[in-house]
Amino acid sequence: MDNELKLEAPWEEVKEKLKEVNLDLTDEDLIYQPGKADSLLNRLAKKMNRTPAEVKGWIESVSFNKGLAS
Repeated sequence: MDNELKLEAPWEEVKEKLKEVNLDLTDEDLIYQPGKADSLLNRLAKKMNRTPAEVKGWIESVSFNKGLAS
């Protein structure tokens, strides 16, 4: 599965929006390096009790909707 994130906004901006939507997430949870999306997705999947694919879709939707995703 291609786990590279397709983001419409810079990661720093997306990260802040993710923390607004999900108050349980910390900067540490959201450490992301391009090419290493797997570790981010797996870490968040475990914390949020979702699959990595669901987390990826959620992150991308937040990025595309400029924070309007729920």
